[in-house]
Amino acid sequence: MPGQSATRRTVLKGAALAGAAGVGAAACSTESKLGHARTPTPTAPVDLGAADEVPVGGARLYREQRVLVHCPAQGQYKAFSAQCTHAGCVLDKIEENEGNCPCHGSRFDVSTGKALKGPATVPLPEVPVTVKDGKLIAGPQA
Repeated sequence: MPGQSATRRTVLKGAALAGAAGVGAAACSTESKLGHARTPTPTAPVDLGAADEVPVGGARLYREQRVLVHCPAQGQYKAFSAQCTHAGCVLDKIEENEGNCPCHGSRFDVSTGKALKGPATVPLPEVPVTVKDGKLIAGPQA
């Protein structure tokens, strides 16, 4: 009987390890298309500060608010979620007009939100943005 107990333990350990491996793979899955956050975009209007802080032809990252704002021309603004659509990490910087995800290296075009380099394949969700009294307001009803 001691041989049977060892075999049963081996099978149970193998099953436990396989289950853990499945959970690990699911954690890095792109199934949701929006990463792990339930709300990758603001759920209420967010004051981002002075509109003129976003350079014309460039973009600014508002990490704490999870918003990226692009200014294609004077007085025009386009905003996107700054949360990677692969695993939900917040972008950490903008280089050469590309938003960078520090977790897995995905890159996004700051003017369109398009995923340029994987593992992300889905663009960043757009966020409504307006200017009120010289300040950028992002989020619903902005």
